[in-house]
Amino acid sequence: MNDNAKSSEADARLREEADRLFRRPCAFVKGVVRVADLPGDTLPEVAFAGRSNVGKSSLLNALVGQKALARTSNTPGRTREVNYFLLHDRIYLVDLPGYGYARASKKDVAGWNRLIQDYLKGRASLRRVFLLIDARHGLKTSDQPTLALMDTAAVSYQVVLTKADKVKASDLEKTIARVSNDLAKHPAAYPDLIVTSSRKGTGLTDLRLAILTLLNNE
Repeated sequence: MNDNAKSSEADARLREEADRLFRRPCAFVKGVVRVADLPGDTLPEVAFAGRSNVGKSSLLNALVGQKALARTSNTPGRTREVNYFLLHDRIYLVDLPGYGYARASKKDVAGWNRLIQDYLKGRASLRRVFLLIDARHGLKTSDQPTLALMDTAAVSYQVVLTKADKVKASDLEKTIARVSNDLAKHPAAYPDLIVTSSRKGTGLTDLRLAILTLLNNE
């Protein structure tokens, strides 16, 4: 067997391992509205951030193969807490409140934004933030403060394009190029984008593999 074949076989095994991990039990642990109430730093965690209605809950449900693990809604701003889900007693999956538009008071929105900022700045067990971006729109002005915050806090983050099934292939390629070019300006951004569709299952194994790799590097 040549080196390329060995590498391909090893990659296939890792992808199978990643899919198996996400077939393990995953359950809601708690919703947090204050940094003081976060779980102890006993396990690694990855967080999912993004604009309101970008599809975070749908992606989390698809990722673990459960229809109702995370609450989904067509109403922007439905997730109003830092929600913790425990996967196979090995890692926390953290659903952050969506930023940007939400049907709530300015006071409430400001409170959620502060919670996100405090979480990103001070969470020692946080291994990576997966920043979800709608593939139909690419990066928006409302994403820039979060990018700047993670750069300043030196929090590793990786962009995940969502709803890729709703975009023509040619337009998707243009969005990938634009987002990649913009991310090159951000020191904390992981260079590789993950393109997903919760509805069709596109890219889910790639995302699972990224999380498994972080676990294997512990």
